[in-house]
Amino acid sequence: MKNEKLTICFIVAALLLAFSFAMAGNRTEGKELIGTAAQKWEVKDWFNSKPLRLEDLRGKVVLVRFWTASGCPFCAASAPALNEFYEKYHKQDLEVIGFYHHKSSAPLDSQDIQKYMEKFGFKFPVAIDYDWKTLRRWWLDKRPRAWTSVSFLIDRLGIIRHIHPGGQYVKGDRDYTKLRAKIEALLRGPA
Repeated sequence: MKNEKLTICFIVAALLLAFSFAMAGNRTEGKELIGTAAQKWEVKDWFNSKPLRLEDLRGKVVLVRFWTASGCPFCAASAPALNEFYEKYHKQDLEVIGFYHHKSSAPLDSQDIQKYMEKFGFKFPVAIDYDWKTLRRWWLDKRPRAWTSVSFLIDRLGIIRHIHPGGQYVKGDRDYTKLRAKIEALLRGPA
């Protein structure tokens, strides 16, 4: 009995330690992509916008967030920050774009995406990343990743300047503050 309790405590401690390392590593995940050109995206069924191409957005700072349904607590928690960035900086040449990637076992219905967008309050352009083509090419095919709810901040020339590798950013937390500062710096920088 004593050995069983010790084993359980050891397993719990190991899991907590592994989780702590994963969360700490999360802040640097994707750093190998910083300074590289963002690749073209393959998405369809645009909402709140006509279809957009990355090359058409040269001269603008672009924040791309891959998100999934409203059941994702990280996507729901980050939605207010995305809305705030769009409202505050869109007139200063920030384009916020959401790419929905379907995780549910239920068939994808674009009307559901519209409902999720309304629930999150998204007014910025959103498209569906069918079969995760863009998410895989931009993020998942490079190496194993902890998250699929990744955000990319792209400068006016199409170069990736910041990656939030997943999870959430909420007003007041370190990730939110860092992303906001990066957005503001890129908006102030050369056109």
